[in-house]
Amino acid sequence: MACSSSVKLMLLLPILVSSLIVATVGNLNQNFDITWGDGRARKHGRGWEGAAPESDAARRGVRRLTRLPARFQSKNEYLFGKIDMQLKLVPGNSAGTVTAYYTFEFLGNLSGDPYILHTNVFSQGKGNREQQFYLWFDPTADFHTYSILWNPQRIIYSVDGTPIREFKNSESIGVPFPKNQPMRIYSSLCNADDWATRGGLVKTDWSQAPFTASYRNFKADACTWSSGACSCSSTTPSPSNNSSSWLSQELDSASQERLKWVQKNYMIYNYCSDTKRFPQGLPPECGA
Repeated sequence: MACSSSVKLMLLLPILVSSLIVATVGNLNQNFDITWGDGRARKHGRGWEGAAPESDAARRGVRRLTRLPARFQSKNEYLFGKIDMQLKLVPGNSAGTVTAYYTFEFLGNLSGDPYILHTNVFSQGKGNREQQFYLWFDPTADFHTYSILWNPQRIIYSVDGTPIREFKNSESIGVPFPKNQPMRIYSSLCNADDWATRGGLVKTDWSQAPFTASYRNFKADACTWSSGACSCSSTTPSPSNNSSSWLSQELDSASQERLKWVQKNYMIYNYCSDTKRFPQGLPPECGA
C-alpha cells in the first residue's frame, strides 16, 4: 500500500529524489539484499555505496539507495522471533514520505509536527487492526530501537524497550493469528502522499529531496524457515543469553504499566475504539 503510487513517480522523475542509508554492521550486509534502488547501489567493502558522490559514510561502508522508492529485504524468512533494528528517520519536512520497517510504518509530516507511528497486524491476508502513536522523542535526531517480539502466544511492539502494543493469540474465540506463514523483513522509503500525511492533504515537497532514513544494528533471535523446515538460532549469541526465552516471553507487571502509559499518553488511533468503522460491533479480539 505505501509504495503503490511511487512506482509511477520514479518513472516520471529521473532525478535524485531520495536516499535510504543502512549504516554498516556485519550482519546487515550478510542478512539483507537491496531489492529496489534503480541500480544505483554497489558493494563497497562490508557495506554498499550509492552512485551519488562518495561521502564519509560511504567510505566507512554503508548501504545507500538513491531513488524513491528504495527498498531492502532480508535474505531469510522467519517464523517467530525477536527482531531489533535501530532507525533514524527523515529529518525536516518529511510530509508525504513513509519509512517502513517490518510491521512499523513511520508517516512523515511537516517540519515541527510529529511523526505518526502506524502499526497493523495481518493474518490470513487480512489486516484492519491499526493502532497509531506519536513518539515521546524526536525520531529524526538520533537512532532508536524498534522491536517486534513474535511468538505463538502474542506479538509485542516495542520502542527502546518500552512496549507500545500487544496483540494476543485469540484463536480460541475465532480470531486468526499469524503462526503458519514465514515472512521476510522488508524495509523501504517511498512516496505515499496520496494518503500518508493528513489523509493525503499534504503532498511531498520535492524541493526538500533527497530524503534520508538510516538503519543500523540489526539483531534477530528467530526461527529461520528453509526448505519447509524451521530452525531457531540467534545472530547475536552469548553465553549468558538464552536465545529461546522469547518463545514464551510475556509482559511482566512493570512492562504492562509502561504499555498502559504509552497507550494513555501517545496513542492517537485504536481500531478497537472506532465504533463508526465497525457499526455492527467491534472485532472480537477487542473485548478479549
